[in-house]
Amino acid sequence: MRRHLFPLVMFLVALLMVRQVYPYATGLEPTVIDGYEVSQAASQLGGPTCLVWANTTHLLVCDRDGGQIMELNIETDQRRTLLDGLDRPHGLLLHEGQAIVSEAGRLSSFSISEAGFFESQNVLVSGIPVGNHQTNTVDVMPNGTLIWHSGSTCNVCDEDDVRNAALLWVNATTGDHGVFASGVRNSFDGAWVEGHGYFFTDNGRDWEGDYPQEELNFLIEGAAYGWPDDEPETPVPEGTMAPVGQWTPHTSMNGLDLRPVHSPLPGLSPTEGFTLYATVYGSWNTLLPQGHEILRIDVFPGDEPAAYSTEITRFAWDAGTPLPLAFHPDGTLYYATFGGGGTLFKIDASPQGN
Repeated sequence: MRRHLFPLVMFLVALLMVRQVYPYATGLEPTVIDGYEVSQAASQLGGPTCLVWANTTHLLVCDRDGGQIMELNIETDQRRTLLDGLDRPHGLLLHEGQAIVSEAGRLSSFSISEAGFFESQNVLVSGIPVGNHQTNTVDVMPNGTLIWHSGSTCNVCDEDDVRNAALLWVNATTGDHGVFASGVRNSFDGAWVEGHGYFFTDNGRDWEGDYPQEELNFLIEGAAYGWPDDEPETPVPEGTMAPVGQWTPHTSMNGLDLRPVHSPLPGLSPTEGFTLYATVYGSWNTLLPQGHEILRIDVFPGDEPAAYSTEITRFAWDAGTPLPLAFHPDGTLYYATFGGGGTLFKIDASPQGN
């Protein structure tokens, strides 16, 4: 009996090894749909978790592994550190002459010197528990209030601190803050869409087989989004908000950005709706590799307020471990892989195809 089991065990071991290596072995030669091309723009960026354009030439990168904010000149590859000594930075916002930086459990504002360095830290919020997940992206609404994504400390549990598994509102001057939306297990990123509102990704629980799918949600103040009460039998518990879009379970849909109308990448016209692009990192919680892709998300407004439907398709795949992404002011798309030393890619229309 043992002799018959040995080949099966060895096969499973080999499968698991391939599962771990695959995302890092495939990410340097991603595939994109016909008519578009992917090129490498920079490498050795550490552990990139955010991409923010300071201008058309300089890209700011959150490096979680190095605990720093780096400035990259995409034309010359020159680099400099604007801020270091951070605890797992995951988000950056340039707002009214300040740099708002999200770390593990802490949100701070910094003044920006004439030379561009971040100085004079002012801690806005601190002490948010960190566990399975941490605080991620920071964004801003048109009225100047910050939106801060705060992950859960666990897979499934009742949190001791209501600021976990939530989107938080934060006053950018005083640090006053509270819960904007709850039941959001692990939201990495979001995007404000003028005339509509805020859309955000959220990744569901593990260890439930093919449940649940990863989510794109529309933010409604005071709403709950289901976790931890969602179950396979009741994926949208009574009184909670359903997602406006869904993707493959356990694949970790993370980075999100709005496609500019002048972008060469495909998307809806303003009369039809709008288009978001998202990264799908991939997950350890699947037997065979899944994810490792860039998604095109077409969003269609409904007849009622907050009623949206989506059509989601793969735009690029075999992309390794993509995490942050951001459209350049010229409409081309940049994304960075988190593993393998941190590599930056650019996606543009192919000269041969367009």
